[in-house]
Amino acid sequence: MGDIAKGALGGAWSLLVGWVLPTAINLAVLATTLLPGLRRVPPFAHVVGLADGRGALTFLTASLMLGLVLNALQNPLYRILEGYLLWPSRAYEYGCRRHQAIRRCLTDRLLLMRLERRAAATNLSAVDVADLTLLRHSAHLARYRSLDQRSTVTRRALLQERLARYPVGDGHLAPTRLGNAIRRFEVYAYDRYQLDSQLLWNELSATAPEQARRQVDTARTSVDFFVCLLYGHVAVLLAAVAILTSSATGAPAAVSTAVVLAALIPVWYRCAVSATDEWAAAVRALVNVGRHPLAASLGLDIPKELAAERTMWSLVSRIPRIPYHEHAAALDQYRRSPTPTADDTA
Repeated sequence: MGDIAKGALGGAWSLLVGWVLPTAINLAVLATTLLPGLRRVPPFAHVVGLADGRGALTFLTASLMLGLVLNALQNPLYRILEGYLLWPSRAYEYGCRRHQAIRRCLTDRLLLMRLERRAAATNLSAVDVADLTLLRHSAHLARYRSLDQRSTVTRRALLQERLARYPVGDGHLAPTRLGNAIRRFEVYAYDRYQLDSQLLWNELSATAPEQARRQVDTARTSVDFFVCLLYGHVAVLLAAVAILTSSATGAPAAVSTAVVLAALIPVWYRCAVSATDEWAAAVRALVNVGRHPLAASLGLDIPKELAAERTMWSLVSRIPRIPYHEHAAALDQYRRSPTPTADDTA
């Protein structure tokens, strides 16, 4: 039934599930717990009741309209959580340094466990022995030594999963967990093929197979849901604070609501970070299978050598980014010969 509903709704499925549904949930929380107290707050003095049956149409309309507004504002909403918007420069730099240290720690922990397993099974080379000794005496790994020595295959896989949520290279790091989880698949195409997928996203998604595009939209919907739920919780939490500061009426409900929402906000953030795993896999599949039809639609032949393909995509990525230069003629060697038309053969 879910697949039938998705097919019937088409592109509206992502909007309904990703933005309208969590907006409705937040409005329901607001209406059932805080609305009586909000009626005594000056900005909300004339709010129409949403809890009774007469307010059902108002509730649905408000959910739809606010969901549409949040969907239109999704780029700045994401950028705030990713650490790119409204972040002071010092906070941005501190976050990047912090996640650089976390990624380095995860990498060293996994390397240490791998070298210790290899040392128990066979003799290590001199280089590996030196690395193993250095890691065993590393100060930043001391707190994890006893835990990692008892580590199971499942725990090592979870550590590898956490490490996989970081992009390659320190220059791509973001100051937040969500920013790094998204950045990892934003730079995937460029790291593997020198294809700037961010710059050529419209072309890539327009020529990729339909199933690959649908997977990306479906995977992103889960992240949208948690992001919208998080922002809605913040708004309801602010409403609870407004009740507490303006009137004693409704204070018990406002306090309990504020406590619960404050505890749930980091939970939804972690859920959004975890949901990016499926999004990353879908984008990776889109790039891997979509670059061939993209090249064909641009009149190019992908060369057999990977190094030559990387050079080709590097040249293609420059075309929409910088004005035309005579060096762009280097792309001629990858262009297909014009297909003869009926007039040419007559």
